[in-house]
Parts: sequence; C-alpha cells; structure tokens
Amino acid sequence: MTTSRDDTMNADAPQTLVIPAGDFVMGSDDGAANESRAHLVWVDAFAISPYAVTTAEYALFLHATGHAAPPFWGSEEFADPRQPVVAASWHDAMAYCSWLSEGVGHQYRLPTEAEREKAARGGEVAKSPWGDELPPEHRGGRDTPLEPVDAYDANGYGLYGMASGVHEWCADWYAGNYYAASPSRNPVGPPSGERKVARGGSWRHHVRFTRCSARSALAPEKQFTDFGFRVVHSPTCQHRVHGLTGEAR
Repeated sequence: MTTSRDDTMNADAPQTLVIPAGDFVMGSDDGAANESRAHLVWVDAFAISPYAVTTAEYALFLHATGHAAPPFWGSEEFADPRQPVVAASWHDAMAYCSWLSEGVGHQYRLPTEAEREKAARGGEVAKSPWGDELPPEHRGGRDTPLEPVDAYDANGYGLYGMASGVHEWCADWYAGNYYAASPSRNPVGPPSGERKVARGGSWRHHVRFTRCSARSALAPEKQFTDFGFRVVHSPTCQHRVHGLTGEAR
C-alpha cells in the first residue's frame, strides 16, 4: 500500500552499525550443496540493524499504515514485544522498509544475501557466529521457544541473532547453483526466480541453519512463524562502526 506523510509519523530510525567494505569468504566447501563453492566476495560498506525487527516495531508500522497483520499476530506465543516479528512475508518486509524510508529519510531495504552472510560472520571465518563448535546455549532448533532478539551474545560486528531466532528475508531471488557463476563484487542474486533467499537459523528449524553459509529460500508471499527480517541502508557520514561512533569506512 502507499503511505502518506501522516502514515510515517511514528517511524523512528532504528540503531544501525556500519559493516566496512571489504572481501570475505562466502559459501562453504563442506556444507550443503547449495553452499558450494567457498569463494572470495567484495561487499561495499553498508549499515545494518543489530537486531531483527521486533514485534513492537512492527506494531508501529501496522498502526500507522493499516497494513494487514500477519497470521498469529496477537497470539500469546508471539506476544513479547522484544521478540522478532514472525510470519511477515517478503512483501510485508518490503512494505515495512518503504514505510520506514519515508518516515526517517534513509532508504531502508532488505540486505542482499552477500551482505547478510558477511554480517553474520562478524569479521571471522568460523562456521557459526560464535565459532566452529555449537555451544549448548545455541542449540535451539526444533521445539525451542522464540526468544527476545538480544537473547544471546552479539557477534564480532555487534549484531544479535544472526544464527538464531528467525530465518531472515534477503533481497535476492534464490538459485541453488548461483555461486557457480556469481560476480565477485556486490552480488545481488539472479534476475528472477520463484523463491526469495532467507538466512540465519530459526527457533523451530534444524541446527545446521546456524552455519553462516547456510542458505534457505521461500516463496515471497509465504508467512511462516520462523521467518522475520532486519533492515539495512547505505552508510552515512556518522554511524556506529563496530560499536564505536565514527565515520563510515
């Protein structure tokens, strides 16, 4: 739906952290077939929210715009305002980004798949944001409750929930063999497809999705209780860089 000036009056700029431009190793040679091949990718600097969009933040969007609430909205299981919003489709996430952009002034969007993986790695090359081993407090997966967005420690970039909570929508269309011919600078996925990429582990899925390189995908109209999103935008002069205030670099 189209938002008006009045629709955006409750939009507040979320905190963001700048991820500096540079190369990182994307993908994996010892994961699922769609994670192969491990390859060096350059990503320009971008600013990303340290948290997935919360139920409280999404409630402001719904109130301001009259956008249809997702399934399970208001249910006791997902009522904690600190939890990531769930069951928002890719289209819902894009509508939220448009509303936020009009209200705040920055051009907010969903991260590309490459941006999301670089952010999840936190400047490291380990399999998961916390290292190569899976500690007990991060086992998550099936039959675990959905927790607040800051339930676990941040990664090396100061980002929370990059491998737990909800699968997070990305901007890209999905192709299982995309890495076979993907560009080495700022890849944005194939030009079309049937499913959109999602990244990160979730409260009800297999722990293998906690790997930084793990890829999942879903049709953009689907609304599942283990899918959510976080926002990014191009860096401006003054933002928090790895937890320190300074110029984007």
